[in-house]
Amino acid sequence: MPSRNVGVIVGSLRKESYTRKFARAVMAMAPPTLSLSFIEIGELPLYNPDLEGESAPPAWMEFRRRIREIDSLLLFTPEHNRGMPAAMKNAIDVGSRPPGQNTWGGKPAGTVSVTPGGLGAMASHHQLRQSLAAVGVAVMPSPEMYIPHVNTLLGEDGTVTNEKTREQLQRFLNAYVVWVERFPVAVKTDAEAGARR
Repeated sequence: MPSRNVGVIVGSLRKESYTRKFARAVMAMAPPTLSLSFIEIGELPLYNPDLEGESAPPAWMEFRRRIREIDSLLLFTPEHNRGMPAAMKNAIDVGSRPPGQNTWGGKPAGTVSVTPGGLGAMASHHQLRQSLAAVGVAVMPSPEMYIPHVNTLLGEDGTVTNEKTREQLQRFLNAYVVWVERFPVAVKTDAEAGARR
């Protein structure tokens, strides 16, 4: 079975955030049919339609190129004030514009929310799903992954040490593989890159 190119987006900008560490741990557990790589969002200027056109920020253009080229997505988000981080929402907005050039449309995705707290960043998780649906991303409906008390789940080597959590993640990854196989591999053509959402 050929590899699927999976773009991994982390909503926390801290290099050593729990969210990023957890994303790395999940990537290490992924089967060889998934080729995973980070797509960074920390350097994206805030979306402003006035900046579109030939002089659009290079960071926007590079980000949109990366999204076009991947087949599917895995998104990891913490929770900031009962919602997803501003950087995550900005990335979604940048990738969906300008009108008629949405780079997200039709791509399958899985979502994971992470927090040291006890509620699994549920508010952020659902806000992320809502925004992704609005730009045409096909988010895997289940299993949903809300990860509470993440600060107790990772060992010094970055692996998930809690056996129950590892089992949940394995079920999630197994379901994700089945989910993304329902969708065609991304075709990188100029026509599709400019297709309307």
